[in-house]
Amino acid sequence: MQWFGGKSRIEVPCTVEIEQTAESLHAHVTLDGGLLIAPGDEVTVHDAPTSVPYGDRIVVRRTATVLRAGAIERLWTRIAGHFELTELYEVSFSERTRL
Repeated sequence: MQWFGGKSRIEVPCTVEIEQTAESLHAHVTLDGGLLIAPGDEVTVHDAPTSVPYGDRIVVRRTATVLRAGAIERLWTRIAGHFELTELYEVSFSERTRL
C-alpha cells in the first residue's frame, strides 16, 4: 500500500531546542533513535514551544509523529524540489542601462 501513496505512521520521542540570543537564532528538532527523514515525509511535533524570550535558550522533550511518504510521493517531491531549486540559479548578466 505504501508504494501507491499510503503513508506509514511512526510515533517517536524527540528533543526540541530553541534559542534566541545575540549569538544565535534557531530552532532544531532531533528525533530519537537516529530516525532519518526523507523527501516527502511529514513530521509533526506535539505540544512544541513556538517561541522563547530574547536572550534565552530552551531544550524540551516532546513526541513527534512521522508520516512516511510512499514511493510515488517521494519521487514527485524529489522532482518538484529539483525544479524549485533551479529557480534559485537564474542569474542575468545583461548590461544595465544607466540613466
